[in-house]
Amino acid sequence: MTLASAADLIREAAAHPRGIAAFNVIHLETAEALVAASERVELPVILQISQNCAKYHGGLEPIALATLAVARRAATPVAVHLDHAEAPELVDEAIDLGFGSVMFDGGALPYDENVALTAAVVKRAHAAGVYVEGELGEVGGKDGAHAPGVRTDPAEAQAFVAETGVDALAVAVGSSHAMLDRSASLDIELIARLHAALDVPLVLHGSSGVADAVIADAVRAGMTKINVSTHLNGFFTRAVREKLAADERLVDSRKYVAPGRDAVTEEAARMLRLFALESV
Repeated sequence: MTLASAADLIREAAAHPRGIAAFNVIHLETAEALVAASERVELPVILQISQNCAKYHGGLEPIALATLAVARRAATPVAVHLDHAEAPELVDEAIDLGFGSVMFDGGALPYDENVALTAAVVKRAHAAGVYVEGELGEVGGKDGAHAPGVRTDPAEAQAFVAETGVDALAVAVGSSHAMLDRSASLDIELIARLHAALDVPLVLHGSSGVADAVIADAVRAGMTKINVSTHLNGFFTRAVREKLAADERLVDSRKYVAPGRDAVTEEAARMLRLFALESV
């Protein structure tokens, strides 16, 4: 199947409405696991590569080309997206590599600076036909837009979208990145207000820390793109640890990485159905 457009997948989800899963790639095995999950439940998925992931691999190109290849071979619609790029140069590289969508993260910047940099990214990306996600939290939020207690103001969000031209907006509604438990409390009423105020889809970052039922409520209130990384990483790591603990003589990494890949496939498939409101 031809590589899918994240723009099409997000717009389709928003129109129904239902959620579209955006899962982070860490290495090739994650990309393979996520595509297998998509094929298992016959639902589309967005594969995300973050700036941190690119740094881990020594640059964007190696992991990007591998992920794009896996996506192109999928039997289901799979898109590849640049996640949390704080460097505009990384956005330009992703566009050149064939990404159909990018996220420029200026959420920790002062409002005016975020607007200026995001608008410049949007101008270049749109000229190449690329969809852009922006981020907005509380101005001056110490730890960025997804620090505990930070909330996106609907009026400010309206202005930000109008001034930058972003196609989707990551908003701060109570989630936080890298949580190891699922105890975050989302402001469902704020999600509904943001959904009513904006004419672009909403994106939930830090979804690993949000319980199933709360995510489903968020989707019903107007959240469309649901980002997950840490939660799935935990499934991978626990499966690897279990395999290694069972056989201390095991040295072929394929034999312990494969169970990690299978564990991610299983949980990602379940979450794909959850976000699509097929199983709650």
